[in-house]
Amino acid sequence: MHPSRQRTAAGAVVRSHRMTGPRGTDRLDPESRAWLDGLRAGGAVREETVGRLHALLLGAARFEVARRRPALPHLRGDELPDIAMEAADDALMSVLRRLDDFRGDSRFSTWAYKFALLEAAVKLRRRAWQGREVPLEPEAWAVMATSGSTPHEDAERAQLVEEIRHAIGERLTTHQREVLVAVALNGVPIDVLAERLGTTRGALYKTLHDARRRLRTHLRESGVAPDWLETR
Repeated sequence: MHPSRQRTAAGAVVRSHRMTGPRGTDRLDPESRAWLDGLRAGGAVREETVGRLHALLLGAARFEVARRRPALPHLRGDELPDIAMEAADDALMSVLRRLDDFRGDSRFSTWAYKFALLEAAVKLRRRAWQGREVPLEPEAWAVMATSGSTPHEDAERAQLVEEIRHAIGERLTTHQREVLVAVALNGVPIDVLAERLGTTRGALYKTLHDARRRLRTHLRESGVAPDWLETR
């Protein structure tokens, strides 16, 4: 993040909130209290603290990018520093917006560090799917239907898969079907799907919940629900 951009963006976030301090501040360790005091201060103190926080988050983002790098061979090496910087920038904004959520259950630096790890993971997943088609039709039916260890298990599984296929086609809305197939069957990361469909992770989780509930109801009514389904 460019220094001037960092000061402007961070300042806007901090000034937009009247910080009264998180609950349980009496149990904060000295380091965490110093972080919070610096981020809630004004002028040069705040700017210096924000700069140190961004450096901390950038280190966390670089660590996560490097850790996940072997699993993403298609990413070019020159993309990785930009991904780490973007993750650190967004993590900084998230931390500053959520200072009042910090309750001192861990050190402030540990709490903030996790924001950068999450942002880096999300951005890597999105970059991995960039330019790739998101499959909204099942690609795993054949494998699912023939993965039993005995002919009897194969037959039971085939019946179950056929009922699931029928329920997906007949009992779900078009949107529920696309979301369930993409996420549950084809392994599309939910944040990638949210971006492609122009919605939010929360909305997609709600869609998945409703779709799975309809599937469970259909399988129970059809008498083919497996034992593990009845415990949910």
